[in-house]
Amino acid sequence: MMTLVIGGAASGKSEFAETRVLESGEGPRYYVATMQPFDKECLARIHRHRQMREKKQFQTIECYVNLSSVTLPEKGTVLLECMSNLVANEMYSPEGAGANAIEAILQGIDHLRAQCKNLVIVSNEVFSGGTAYQGDTLSYLKTLALVNRALAAEADEVYEIVCSLPVCHKGKEATL
Repeated sequence: MMTLVIGGAASGKSEFAETRVLESGEGPRYYVATMQPFDKECLARIHRHRQMREKKQFQTIECYVNLSSVTLPEKGTVLLECMSNLVANEMYSPEGAGANAIEAILQGIDHLRAQCKNLVIVSNEVFSGGTAYQGDTLSYLKTLALVNRALAAEADEVYEIVCSLPVCHKGKEATL
């Protein structure tokens, strides 16, 4: 089972995704975290998030690029957060896939799906604020949009989170 949870900044998508994982009740819980610690603020945020996840019995796996390198200790449920970070990392990090970011990400998703019972992916919704972007920003947004579209096509469930409310676009309606 693959679920895509998408929404704007601070929409409640992470909380919804974690709840989906906790409700699945299947096996170990893995949290594949994609945010690179670039500064003290990021390090503090990562530390805070790790502590919160430990209380929910998540095992954290840091993976900034190359999802295909992740090997899970045993089958369970995976929460991958956040696709927007992963796209940026693959596009712009020296270790990333660069122009082949989309292919690398989708292959990595297939690799994870083969190892888990459930995969919940969190991503940011893009372009609702308009399309008046240029250069690298526009390239990044278009790449993220293409990845989101591919994931939505493959997912069993797709939820958009609006003001902490799930809107089901594919699959079964979520309960609050």
